[in-house]
Amino acid sequence: MPRILSTHTLHPRASAMLTGAGELVVASALDAHTLATEARDADIIIVRAPLPSALFEGTTKLRAAIRHGAGLDMVPMEAATAAGVLVANVPAVNARSVAEYVMFAALALLRRFRMVDRDLRAKGWLAGRDHTTLASELAGKTIGIVGFGAIGQAVGHIAAHGFDLNVVATTRSMGPALDRVGFLSIDALVEQSDIIVLCCPLTPETRGLINRERIARMKPHALLINISRGPVIDDDALIEALQKGRIGGAALDVFATQPLPSNHPYFGFDNVIVTPHMAGITEQSMMRMGVGSADETLLVLANKLPVNLRNPEVVEHYRRRFPADA
Repeated sequence: MPRILSTHTLHPRASAMLTGAGELVVASALDAHTLATEARDADIIIVRAPLPSALFEGTTKLRAAIRHGAGLDMVPMEAATAAGVLVANVPAVNARSVAEYVMFAALALLRRFRMVDRDLRAKGWLAGRDHTTLASELAGKTIGIVGFGAIGQAVGHIAAHGFDLNVVATTRSMGPALDRVGFLSIDALVEQSDIIVLCCPLTPETRGLINRERIARMKPHALLINISRGPVIDDDALIEALQKGRIGGAALDVFATQPLPSNHPYFGFDNVIVTPHMAGITEQSMMRMGVGSADETLLVLANKLPVNLRNPEVVEHYRRRFPADA
């Protein structure tokens, strides 16, 4: 029976889909050595944690790495391709969850929720209420979206149609303007936006995209929300800006180092919301991601190519390894 290794427990519906199709096991730990060792006998691995390149070295049974989600940075694509392992993902399935997180974070920052909640509990009613005189509404502000894929578009739709925000975006394609969305260069966007949302993938071009120079271009009250990947932001530059009161605040769900160390400076700012890479995780999105990854897994087990194949150049190599699938 085929062996399906998942780095994490799957949604019950996804597990039920795989019952009978293979032996589903969950990794005992997420360190590189354990994953590489336990993947040796796997036919398919479902991915919610970074995989080491060593996992693909000398593999003979492994057919596919199926990403439980959209981002492919957890899979070393070159190593997988060289090994003849198919890589697939399930794009867009958590876009709504992430977009709702963005609005939650923006509202919490603008309404000074962390400070209100802290002082209400520690100092009483009036102490909490005092913060509200500096609170602000969302309506009428400009939200700038960096990266306009499925998540960026979901953010833009909710922002424009649900909260009456002005929406601008920057993206590699810079296509024709959409309904209620204007496209700007990255520098114009950071200058004009009251809320800047990072939705872009991590690539060589986006690493360090929000650097000291671009933070200096932001409005003094601007909010920065990162739901992409941690290295898109220059942490030293952002910490310096927060220390100097140069921007209004930040909501950060992803970090260059995860988990974020408990003594990290980000924890020391009242106007910074820190969350544990949870923007895309809800009961509904976990079901959609689980079912999507199970669907892709079942295709591979049925000797078919996954719908969302992300390394098509591997197909010839794959068919040489598994000639019965040709």
